[in-house]
Amino acid sequence: MRYEEIVELLSWAGNQDRAVRVVTAGRGELVGVPTAIDTHITAHEAWLRPLDGDTEIAVSLGEIREVELL
Repeated sequence: MRYEEIVELLSWAGNQDRAVRVVTAGRGELVGVPTAIDTHITAHEAWLRPLDGDTEIAVSLGEIREVELL
């Protein structure tokens, strides 16, 4: 996916409180609801709240290869 598509889908899912599946460059997978996306060069991260917990996970936007709505 293109960077712009990733950011757009993460932003939309977060605003709708919808879960996504994120695939990273290392083929790892994260499932959760996006809580924040920071595209500023000093952060460049997305935060996800896993479906089974309250702890947020930060992932670099540069590491995300695919995002899929669940």
